[in-house]
Amino acid sequence: MKILKEYIWVFFVSMLPIVELRLAVPIGVGMDLPLIPTLLVSIVGNTLPVPFIIFFAQRVLERFAKLPKIGHIFQKIIDKATEKSKTFGKYELLALYTFVAIPLPGTGAWTGSLIAAILQLNWRKAMPAIFAGIVTAGVIMSLASAGLFGALGYIFGFG
Repeated sequence: MKILKEYIWVFFVSMLPIVELRLAVPIGVGMDLPLIPTLLVSIVGNTLPVPFIIFFAQRVLERFAKLPKIGHIFQKIIDKATEKSKTFGKYELLALYTFVAIPLPGTGAWTGSLIAAILQLNWRKAMPAIFAGIVTAGVIMSLASAGLFGALGYIFGFG
């Protein structure tokens, strides 16, 4: 029963904005949970909020853009995002994947989902890019948590 509680903890931490699985994987490893199940639970937890963020952020922006007095602010955000999305062109999904995959604070599935919503990306195309980024970030964090980076640094004289 204790191990189930620990996986639930990892699952919920991976759903949190900002820290996401970037914190959940090291927490799981720190609790001596096996790496692969910890990674899988973290990926599922980190992926779960993505469709909700994409769908609701788009709706909220569109609704706020229609409000009197402040609607023009949200409309500017939508217009600017639409303009920027043309800049990325065919590379917008690669840029989204890369942004989510980099395991740094402020990057990740939550922010990537907000970006996809603001840029009005097709959710059917954005979801796989975000998911691939989550998996990549999870693998990076798993390797780091398992100490591989430290071991490689030591072997090659970086540590």
